[in-house]
Amino acid sequence: MGMKKSYIPNTKFSSNAHINTMEKYRGMYEQSIKDPDQFWEEQAKRLSWYESWKSVSDYDFIDGKIEWFKGGKLNASYNCLDRHVENGYGEDVALIWEGNDPHQSKKFTYIELLQEVSQFSNALKDLGVNKGDRVCLYMQMIPELAIAVLACARIGAIHSVVFGAFSSDSLRDRINDSECKILVTQDTGVRGTKQNINMKSNADNAIYNTPSIEHVIVVRRTGESVFMDPHRDIWWHEAISGVGIKCEPEVMDAEDPLFILYTSGSTGKPKGVLHTT
Repeated sequence: MGMKKSYIPNTKFSSNAHINTMEKYRGMYEQSIKDPDQFWEEQAKRLSWYESWKSVSDYDFIDGKIEWFKGGKLNASYNCLDRHVENGYGEDVALIWEGNDPHQSKKFTYIELLQEVSQFSNALKDLGVNKGDRVCLYMQMIPELAIAVLACARIGAIHSVVFGAFSSDSLRDRINDSECKILVTQDTGVRGTKQNINMKSNADNAIYNTPSIEHVIVVRRTGESVFMDPHRDIWWHEAISGVGIKCEPEVMDAEDPLFILYTSGSTGKPKGVLHTT
């Protein structure tokens, strides 16, 4: 391995950063070690809360029980989107997507992204998705993935992201373990010079043995022809057609589930790790 190098940004650039000097960083780090509850309480005040917490942290390392900001009420989607719009940053760019083709890209302002997320939130609710239901996301890094993640958080549904290159068997096992109600995927995928990765086909093979799945929402990414079950499958653009662009965020407890992420399974059966809000 070669020698590590440090690159010091110029003062004009670093002055705009939240932590703009190494001295400030070291001071904050030291505080986080000496008094973690006080440190994280100060950081948490930067978020928007419906109700404040009763305790910053409560943990028992013997039983593996760790809780943060118990009793506090907030919504992750609101904190990512609404509060920035309300604070006057609605026209700022919130999300930049660059496609496989360098000439293909999209930008979403906070206002635009909030509308897209709210619309898909309402589409999920129209399909019977409620707080606590699980939604599996089997997609590539396309804008709809970020939109779906934020939409699930908005209505209190628990999302489970499955890597878009995983096999149908891997997808099936993760869906069944979480008993997902909805699967969101895309027609086909693109990666480098490899075109038309059969994601919808993989999804179809997976859900032969996933009794919990009620609907499959499909993003038209490449326009390739794919099989669509008229009783089960819905195109993303049709699911949001005519749906309202306002959706009130669900009030969530800080310890309410936010998402499930599975280990790769390389050492045995994949293990689902539950992350709270």
